[in-house]
Amino acid sequence: MAIKTPNPRKPISKPHPKSKPKTAKARLARDQQLKKVVVEKDFAGIKAGSTMLVATPKIIDNYIRNIPKGTVRTIPAMRDDLALRYDCDVTCPVSTALFIRIVCEAAIEDIDNGKAQNNIAPFWRLLTSKDKITARLDLIGGKTWVDEMRAGEVAG
Repeated sequence: MAIKTPNPRKPISKPHPKSKPKTAKARLARDQQLKKVVVEKDFAGIKAGSTMLVATPKIIDNYIRNIPKGTVRTIPAMRDDLALRYDCDVTCPVSTALFIRIVCEAAIEDIDNGKAQNNIAPFWRLLTSKDKITARLDLIGGKTWVDEMRAGEVAG
């Protein structure tokens, strides 16, 4: 049996028109609507029958931008605050983590592009170096940079 070789003039695969990676700023800017979902089965510590908020990156961005300088929040506290604000029992932990990362990466892009830190989402008021999300961020100063920013605001 002869092995068929690909035609050298014809590409093996065609690039997908949407395969260009989007920046975090582009993912943050996308127009999305929040969702309220009734959980059918127990999920991530959430009981069946609970009303769960699936926020949007813009909602998370707005929340982080409104944490006053010198104060800090935790991710669970933010999820509780958002659930209460949108009349739900809980906020989805999975989508929240994804959206926090989008907000953080967009802020890092802004810093890298010369935007002043007082004009970006101050994600260090929500995250610490111990959060899993922080370990995934591309921070030049490493994940301890978040703790240094937090300490600088609380002390100053």
